[in-house]
Amino acid sequence: MRRRALTGIQPSGTPHIGNYLGAIRPGLAMQESHDCFFFIASYHSLTSQRDPVALREQIRVVAASWLALGLDPERTVLWAQHDVPEVTELTWVLSTITSKGLLDKGHAFKDAASKGNADVVNVGLFLYPVLMAADILAFNSHVVPVGQDQKQHLEMTRDIAERFNRLYGDTLQVPDPLIQEEVATVVGLDGQKMSKSRGNGIEIWLPPKQLRKKVMAIATDSTPMEEPKDPTTCTVFKLYSLFAAPEDTLALAERYRGGNFGYGHAKQALFEVLDAHFAEPRERYEAILAHPSRIDEVLDAGALRARAVARETLSQVRDRVGLGRMRRA
Repeated sequence: MRRRALTGIQPSGTPHIGNYLGAIRPGLAMQESHDCFFFIASYHSLTSQRDPVALREQIRVVAASWLALGLDPERTVLWAQHDVPEVTELTWVLSTITSKGLLDKGHAFKDAASKGNADVVNVGLFLYPVLMAADILAFNSHVVPVGQDQKQHLEMTRDIAERFNRLYGDTLQVPDPLIQEEVATVVGLDGQKMSKSRGNGIEIWLPPKQLRKKVMAIATDSTPMEEPKDPTTCTVFKLYSLFAAPEDTLALAERYRGGNFGYGHAKQALFEVLDAHFAEPRERYEAILAHPSRIDEVLDAGALRARAVARETLSQVRDRVGLGRMRRA
């Protein structure tokens, strides 16, 4: 039996290259070796999304992005989270064995609370790690491709699964994280972690002119063009190295250190490698997005397959905790 991989992306706008490198690309690479379950985290988005029209559109945007980048719906299950209600029932069961002390450690909630935004600091955000645990455990996932920012939540998932198994017997698969160190934290335009909430991302489907404008806005230091520069401290070089061939990366590093090479030249090189990387998928994405009914068909078919797996897990959980049907002798 092949190992199972699962990952999800929130429908909070067009995926940026941090989403692509941290979850989408490693997830797609696993289609050959794993049974893959990929979902659009629509319930998670409700902690901050207040526009229902935008949410429906963004769900299709994320689905079209997966498909354009190479997801094969015949081999890989793709669905919208809200179409598998078994996950929310499992969330409640898991919440009854999860301590408040564990959730108090959650960095996402603590970060939001520290900013004092009452609309963002909600119970849904506090319980985010439990819903994420249910997402993963409902499908008996062996491995979860995540970025560094989700490592803590996956550790919480492991804690919750292990506690359930101690209380009720071996039932839930304890998952392992898959974190590729070179893309554990992808930096954005301002040199900080790339994040939709920070607005510092580079979206993967930008047309060439807009993509170049974004790249040219990357913050750099004030070292004069004629002086040598350290590529290892430059956001532009870091992003370039994640997409370029190794020999091209080495050549660019030499140009940095040789002097008479400006950051504008480096940004142009980054733009060219990004535009080349996403050119063909961008065309597929636009063609797929133009047919929303076909996207919905893929999601509906994926939800049926996902529900079959989640029902089986939930049935076992119900039996374990005492909610299964009484059987007459």
